[in-house]
Amino acid sequence: MQKNISHLGMLVCLGSMLTGCGIYTKYQQPEVQTDGLFGTLPEEVDTTSSLGDLKWQELFTDASLQQLIERALEANTDLNVARLKVEEARASLVSAKQAYLPSAQLDPEGALSSSDGSKPTKTYTLGASASWELDFFGKLTNAKRKERAALEQSEAYQQAVQTQLIATVAESYYTLLMLDEQVAVTEETVESWKEYIRSLNALMRAGQADRATVNQAEASRLNTEASLLDLRQQVTEMENSLCSLLFWTPQHIARGTLSEVNFPQILSVGVPLDLLAGRPDVRQAEATLKQAFYTTNQARSSFYPSVTLSGAAGWTNSGGALVTNPGAWLLQAVGSLVQPLFQRGQLIANLKISKAQQEEALLQFQQTLLDAGTEVNNALNQWQTARRKTELDQQQVSHLSDALHDTELLMEHGTINYLEVLTARQSLLTARLSLVADRNSEIKSVITLYHALGGGCDE
Repeated sequence: MQKNISHLGMLVCLGSMLTGCGIYTKYQQPEVQTDGLFGTLPEEVDTTSSLGDLKWQELFTDASLQQLIERALEANTDLNVARLKVEEARASLVSAKQAYLPSAQLDPEGALSSSDGSKPTKTYTLGASASWELDFFGKLTNAKRKERAALEQSEAYQQAVQTQLIATVAESYYTLLMLDEQVAVTEETVESWKEYIRSLNALMRAGQADRATVNQAEASRLNTEASLLDLRQQVTEMENSLCSLLFWTPQHIARGTLSEVNFPQILSVGVPLDLLAGRPDVRQAEATLKQAFYTTNQARSSFYPSVTLSGAAGWTNSGGALVTNPGAWLLQAVGSLVQPLFQRGQLIANLKISKAQQEEALLQFQQTLLDAGTEVNNALNQWQTARRKTELDQQQVSHLSDALHDTELLMEHGTINYLEVLTARQSLLTARLSLVADRNSEIKSVITLYHALGGGCDE
C-alpha cells in the first residue's frame, strides 16, 4: 500500500514539473501592430471617441426603422440559428467540466442455476463501481479551456450576425427611402413633360411649333415613364428582400422620407485598439486562435500517460443464502496508468498539425485586424466623397433648374430649337436622381462605418 502511495506521489510531482512543458500554459493575446491601422483619416474625423460605442437606437432614430430592427433581432432566421449555436457551445463546456468528476454506475446482477433437476439456486450481486481520471497531464484542463474558447467564438459569431443584420436592415430601409425619392422625382418629371407637351400642342396649333417637336417630346415622356416602372419594380423587390430578413411574407414596408434622415456631421472612430474590443469578428478570430492554442496543448499532453482510479463495492449472497441475508461484502480498488507505446509517430504528426493550425489561426487573426482597418478607412473616404458630391449635386440641380426655365422661355420666343429644351430637361432629371443616389451613399457610408467599428453588438 505504501508503495502505491509513493508511486502516486511521484506522479503528482511529475505533473507539476510538466507545467513548464506547455501542456498547462494559458493563452495570452499575441502582440499586434495597430499603428496606422485606419490609414490616413479625413480632417473631419474625431479620434477621441468611437461611433461604434453608440447603441443602434441612438444612431437610427427613425421610429419605423427601429421597429424593423427590433423585429429582425427577434425573428431573423440566421440570428436565431446563431443563438442556438451559443447554447450548443455552452452545453459542450458543461460537458467538459463534468469530465473532472468521477463516473459512477450501479452493477446489480442476479442468476438462477440448477443441475440434474435439483432445486434452483438463487445468486445475486448488488454492487456499484466508480472511476476517476486524474488530470496530471492537462488533457481535461485543455479540453475545458478549448470548449470555453469555442463558447466565446459562438458568442462572437452571434454578435457578428447581429451587427451585420442591423446594418443590412438599415441599408435596405434607406435604399427604400432613396427609391421613393427617385420615384417622386421621376413622377414629377413625367408631369412636367405632360405640361410641356400641352404647351407644344398649343404652339403647334398657332403655327409656332411643328409635329416633330411634339413627337420628340412625347418620346422623352414615354422614356421617363418606362424608367418610372423600373424604379417601382426595384421598390417592390427591395421590400420583399427586407421582408425576408424580418421573417415576413411579402408586404408593404411602412417608412419615412429621405429628407427626414439626420446623421452626425462629424464622425468618430476612436483609436485602432478599440477594434480589438468592439468588433465581434475580431473576437471570433481570436477565439479561434485560442481553440487552436489549447488543441496544441492537448496534442502535447497525449504524449503522457492517462492515470485512472477505479473501485467497486457491494455484497453478494455467497452462493444461495437468502436475499435478505447478504453473505459477503465485495470491495475492490484499482489504479491504472496507460502509456501510449506504438503511437508516437501518430502523436508527433498530430502535434505538427495542431501547431500548423495554430499558426494559420494567428495569421487569420492578424488579417482580420487589417481588414477591419481597411473597412474603416473605406467607409470614411466613402462618406467624405459622397458628402462632397452631394454638395456639388445640389449646386448642379440649382443651375440646371435655372437653365431649363431660361431655355423654355427662349424656345417660346423662337430663339432656340426644341433639342436644347430636351437636353436641359434630361440633364436636370439626371442631376436630381444623382443627388438622391449620392445622399444615399453618404447614409450608407455612416452605416458601414458603424458596422466596421463593431456598433450594434448589444440589443
